[in-house]
Amino acid sequence: MKIAIIGDLFVRAQLFEAALLDHVKPLVDQLTLVSQEVDWPDIPQIHNAEIAEFVGDPAEIADFVHDADAILTHVGPVTRSVIEAAKNLQIIGCCRGGPVNVNVAAATARGIPVVNAPGRNAQAVIEFTLGLMLTECRGIGRAHSALASGLWQGELYRYQRTGNELQGQTVGLIGLGAIAQGLVPYLKPFGMRILTFDPYVTPARCAELGVEQVDFATLLAESDIVSIHARVTPETTKMMGVKEFAQMKPGTYFINTARGPLVDYDALYAALSAGHLAGAGLDTFAQEPPPVDWPLLKLPNVTLTPHIAGASKESAERGAVIVAQDIANFVAGRPLAYCVNAAALGLSISV
Repeated sequence: MKIAIIGDLFVRAQLFEAALLDHVKPLVDQLTLVSQEVDWPDIPQIHNAEIAEFVGDPAEIADFVHDADAILTHVGPVTRSVIEAAKNLQIIGCCRGGPVNVNVAAATARGIPVVNAPGRNAQAVIEFTLGLMLTECRGIGRAHSALASGLWQGELYRYQRTGNELQGQTVGLIGLGAIAQGLVPYLKPFGMRILTFDPYVTPARCAELGVEQVDFATLLAESDIVSIHARVTPETTKMMGVKEFAQMKPGTYFINTARGPLVDYDALYAALSAGHLAGAGLDTFAQEPPPVDWPLLKLPNVTLTPHIAGASKESAERGAVIVAQDIANFVAGRPLAYCVNAAALGLSISV
């Protein structure tokens, strides 16, 4: 069985190789591994009409995988043309939560299962989100920038300039998926009141987590910190806009470590520049990278990071292991743990 590995500068090819060799031990002598790497994250991800968030030339990838039985990738593109070029292809592994860089429909039409790695970076995003909350509430980023430029801002100790402790504040979590649920235990030691809006989560689950399930308007009106964790869908695109930011209390903070399309950034800029919101911690943007002259980049009450909330050594290693485990399951004829296209299952393979 020939496995074509498309690594990058985050999920390195050797991580895939090590994970495969560890999990397919009984058949290791029957496997042939070939690998290459694309230049992400040094080169930003792009989109086209077929797939999203990828780096690499589909034509070059098609040539690389033409005789492969399996493809493992992170951000490398697996388009219809790539799938059609790989005449022996039996399974595709994509080590990210949503395999948006894979044409899943084309794979399904060929009877090729696509496995992914849900939750592989959840812990990294949880910790990063908490860090942004602390950074914004205490003005850490702004104090650093001033001091690094040679300005000692002793006046930050003035009552009207100091920040707020997390202790006792109300945080609103928009969306209560794996990341938001994982964030809850980190917020509770601060004695925070935790609100959530997620119509797909049961009241029983909210009670189990010890969070208050409220409607969207109530969450916005009562939270001191609003942190968004929804998936991007037609219904959630720009769900935070002019009306929603106006519903937030004056002096509150907004955190986005999810996805840029969830937010109307012009509306956010207006709310921040007018002083209605005290600040924002933003890891994702409508356009990535954002334009260098984008007004939001110039605001003093914003902490900005280049979509790195999910970036940790552990999340890279974890993603490679999760897909390697499912390749091992496939080779051994066991059920797949994380298959996104169940209609493609039922294949037999030879190694």
